[in-house]
Amino acid sequence: MLKNKIYNYLTVEIIKNFVIVLFTFSAIAWVVRAVNFLDLMVEDGYNSIIYFKYSILNITAIVTRFIPLAFLLSLTISIIKFERQKELIILWTFGLNKIKITNIFLLIAFGVTLLQLILSLFVNPYLLNKSRSLLKNSEELQINSILRSNDFSDTFKGLTFYIERKNTNKELINIFIKDTAGNLSTVLDKIGKSQDTTIFAKKGFISKKKLILFDGVLQVANKENEFKNIKFEKTELSLINLATRTIIQPKIQETSSRTLLNCVFNRNNNSNLNNCVKGDYQRESVQTLSRRIGEPLYIPLISIITSFLLIYKKEKKFIFLKKYILFSLSFLMLVLAQILLKYTGFSYVTAVSYFAFPVITSILFYTYLRKKMHSEKVL
Repeated sequence: MLKNKIYNYLTVEIIKNFVIVLFTFSAIAWVVRAVNFLDLMVEDGYNSIIYFKYSILNITAIVTRFIPLAFLLSLTISIIKFERQKELIILWTFGLNKIKITNIFLLIAFGVTLLQLILSLFVNPYLLNKSRSLLKNSEELQINSILRSNDFSDTFKGLTFYIERKNTNKELINIFIKDTAGNLSTVLDKIGKSQDTTIFAKKGFISKKKLILFDGVLQVANKENEFKNIKFEKTELSLINLATRTIIQPKIQETSSRTLLNCVFNRNNNSNLNNCVKGDYQRESVQTLSRRIGEPLYIPLISIITSFLLIYKKEKKFIFLKKYILFSLSFLMLVLAQILLKYTGFSYVTAVSYFAFPVITSILFYTYLRKKMHSEKVL
């Protein structure tokens, strides 16, 4: 009964440290990422609600990236803490089995691995795709916030704005517009659409999805490159067709795992797999799946390596060095996982090796650890 309480205490301490470290790293990274996302409002004209929703939906992806490192740090910190507070010596005095404690570390590692697999395979692709849909389906671009005084703006595809200044009534003064993609169409339908339109106006303002201009000239070029100038006292331009340069098509990391698996195994009966015929896309699919499935397999490995801290050494200098050596080795495994990940898309052999390496290495290290702990007990 007492041993179970001790095991529960160790488990709670490690999980508590893991949550604290993971939350700290993720919070810092999310704040930095959220600052980068400010371009959605400043440059692309999305409102603050879209910005906050988009930022929040990216949290789980950030958390997932820090899980292996957070687990390594939490496990190392916990073992060192137990050692400094002489708790480990008390545990050995009570006759607790070191292999049993190693197995507890390994069980926690499997739980963390399962957490990362769920986030990587299912949660992150869904939420990231949802965040991309926010930008794709949003019709509430704050165009006024994009147009700045005395500055050219090419935020919208095929459209360039220049505004000399804005007055206190939010009126635009001395406006130049170059439309090369036929984005603007006149509500009054005097001219119709054109693929090359230049507009000069003394002033104007934006109302809902309309740009209302006063005292200006429309210069339109038709398909035969014939130019036509039309002066106007007032005209209205529809802004419905405007599209920012923000990428609204889902990226590969925002694609569901099922779709990527279909691509890898050439099951191209899905309409979402139009790009799968391209070699680059299929290679990126293998690499993305390796990240989602293979990277979490390195977590049990680092728990086994860190468990070597439980082996007792009489010489203090070896104890001091052992902490840094084992932490460096565990950290090297995480770095190696990131390096090898880049090569998984080149061949299936490389991809399989990426999955097999942490499993085989974990078995070898665990077998050696058991022998060391057994021989230590015998001595």
